[in-house]
Amino acid sequence: MSSLNASQIETLREQGFVIAKQFLASDRRMALRQLAEMQLAQAQAPLEYEADLRYPGAPASRDAEGGGTVRRLLDAYARGAAYAAWATDPAIAASLQAYFGEPVVLSRAHHNCVMTKHPRHGSLTGWHRDIRYWSFDKEDLVSTWLALGTETADNGALWLVPGSHAMSLAPERFDAAQFLREDLPENQALIAQAVSPELEPGDVLFFHCRTLHAAGRNQSDAVKLSVVHTYHAASTRPRAGTRSASKPEVALDQARE
Repeated sequence: MSSLNASQIETLREQGFVIAKQFLASDRRMALRQLAEMQLAQAQAPLEYEADLRYPGAPASRDAEGGGTVRRLLDAYARGAAYAAWATDPAIAASLQAYFGEPVVLSRAHHNCVMTKHPRHGSLTGWHRDIRYWSFDKEDLVSTWLALGTETADNGALWLVPGSHAMSLAPERFDAAQFLREDLPENQALIAQAVSPELEPGDVLFFHCRTLHAAGRNQSDAVKLSVVHTYHAASTRPRAGTRSASKPEVALDQARE
């Protein structure tokens, strides 16, 4: 597994995201997928349920039809040695150290999950920036999105607006929950620029915390599984007393020792 090259790092800086094709070997990917499928079948805590978030398309409550649909297997880093090894992989560390220009830290408070997208009861996610609910002293974090299977617009793959991480958008262009208001013409024009890159199993999407993105519903007949982690430079710190500081972080260089 090779780290991002200089051209890919530049694309991440300019576009706000970049795709590394076949970043993870198939044997490791399959091991992660099998573990995720087992833990999903067993509803192994900690979990997040679609009904609790109530995004569009989600069951109305835990008691409604599909109320037991899981949205995320939380704290992926602690779900087994294979997941901890992926989250702290040397190729991830080298890629993001090249991007940040300094040592890299894994945040266990944000993302750090296996993201599921179920047919029928899986919800859609509106346009947003992840930084909307994070609290760090610098808005410069990068997430990795590992496809454990094929991801397309038909089964709920991500849509992203290129270059949006560098855009200054007025607060009134977002609603109270910090989702982009799709009723505004200027936002509609922005959304029209979005792309939904197809991911093959083992591909990794690196994307910036300020990149606008969304995801539709899963129109296929199979659950989509993705592993998502968030990283920041060692000099970037979560603000004390916030959710961002609620879990111990992992320095990637220490994790490999």
